[in-house]
Amino acid sequence: MKKEIKIKNQVGELEKVNAFIEEIGEELQLDMELLMNLNLVMEEMVSNVIFYAYPEGKTADIELSAECAGHTLTFVLSDKGREFDPTMKEDIDTATDPADRELGGLGIYIVKNIMNEVTYQRLEGKNLLTMKKDLED
Repeated sequence: MKKEIKIKNQVGELEKVNAFIEEIGEELQLDMELLMNLNLVMEEMVSNVIFYAYPEGKTADIELSAECAGHTLTFVLSDKGREFDPTMKEDIDTATDPADRELGGLGIYIVKNIMNEVTYQRLEGKNLLTMKKDLED
């Protein structure tokens, strides 16, 4: 299975991402909890690109691909926005009161906890965030 979706960097496009994940979930017969977690991960990461990758007012494409090989589901999120490696963000201290925490970082923390592997590379002017989930738990 291999699927791809291209969206614009606008909040309204998150619905398309959601539908994309639902479609994959149906095709692979994923359980509801995993599906909700994958939705959360993609929403977090796509939102980051929408809100932070481009200067305000600039419309650009964001691509999300999904591929399932064996028992591994791999998502690759790519954009041509400013370079940002979310995997370099230090894990937040969940023991700290949320009110005392710095803003940000929770999204990537969630992603790292849900996915089995998260890697980043900058290639030919593109941010490529690869997120893998082992479907055999």
